[in-house]
This record gives sequence, C-alpha cells and structure tokens, in this order.
Amino acid sequence: MKYLIKKPDTFLNTLNEDINAILQKSFDNLFPEYIFHQEINGMAMPVDVKEYDDRYSVKVELPGINKEDINIDINKSYIKIEANKEVEKEEENKKHKYHKTEFRYGSYSRTLYFPYEINVEKSSADLKKGILCINLPKLENDNKKTSKLEINE
Repeated sequence: MKYLIKKPDTFLNTLNEDINAILQKSFDNLFPEYIFHQEINGMAMPVDVKEYDDRYSVKVELPGINKEDINIDINKSYIKIEANKEVEKEEENKKHKYHKTEFRYGSYSRTLYFPYEINVEKSSADLKKGILCINLPKLENDNKKTSKLEINE
C-alpha cells in the first residue's frame, strides 16, 4: 500500500481551499435571495452589480487593460465580459530578477445572468482608470400593465 505524503504547506493550502468552499456554500444557502447567476472562466475579474428599478449597473475592475483588449457580448438575459492582459515586454539590456511578482497576465472572462431582460440597444459601457462601467437598462415589459379581461358566455 502506498501512502500519499503531503508537505505541510501543500496540506494547509488544500485544507484552506476546502474550508473556503464549505463556507461559500453555507453563505449561499443562508442568503438564497442572491439571484444573479454567474460563470467564471479563466482568471476572475472583480465585479460590483447593482440593481435599480429601471436598470442594472455593473462595474468591473480591469487594471492595466486597454479598451482594445476587452470584448463584451450582451444578450437580453446575460452579459459576457472577456479581457486579455499581455505580459509586459522587457528591455534586453536590463539585467534584473524578480523578488516578487503578483501581477496577473492572460485571459479574463466573466458571464453574469440577470433575472430581468436587458434592453441591448440602450446599453452602454465606459472604461475609466481601470474600471469598466456598464449601464444595462431593463427592457420595459408590458406585463406590468393590467387591463380588463371580458368573460364570454
């Protein structure tokens, strides 16, 4: 029989990830009113989603990413945001070594689903100081209006 030997740092990291997953599931069960479903592919980008009576407001944190490197696909029920951050080109003449690097490079992707339909034609997006602000007006729904229904004999 072979035993799986875990190093202390690997064991603690795995244990920490397991505890975080359990706590996240518990948190989601405590607050079932969280109705915004999301999918995260690639590296996660932090988002703030606010709902108003007539619209949704989404803010996405994308530091160091140019607008040319961002793609937004929008549908009446969801929005998919993709971004790509390339590794900075270094000068060959400079000899240096990193002591620590925490910058993330690569592809970012996030899909947010909304409970009410979005007016795609009136939606807009702005990028300022690394924050992508997306305004998503809700589609006006005639279902809110009421009318009399006649009863036939």
